[in-house]
Amino acid sequence: MREYYVYIMASKSGVLYIGVTNNLSRRVYEHKKELIPGFSQKYKTKKLVYFESCSQVIDAIAREKQLKVWIRQKKDNLIKTINPTMSDLSRSFDCAQDDK
Repeated sequence: MREYYVYIMASKSGVLYIGVTNNLSRRVYEHKKELIPGFSQKYKTKKLVYFESCSQVIDAIAREKQLKVWIRQKKDNLIKTINPTMSDLSRSFDCAQDDK
């Protein structure tokens, strides 16, 4: 069975990017290497601060849409439920070891 992820990346200045992927490790690598043109590249969202998994892509997309309309404080509170220090969760991924 395939797994899908809703994730939040942050920049050093605190800008948040919310996305969906079926390969979290690859997607984090793309963020860190600035391979994604547009918002993520412009704001340098390179730190994985939150993620959750879904078994259905439709559920992951619905959750992404839900999170995107939340006010910032609600997003911050969600992140802090699993990552109180807002540290880079991708440090445990092989792809992220060279970009701290």
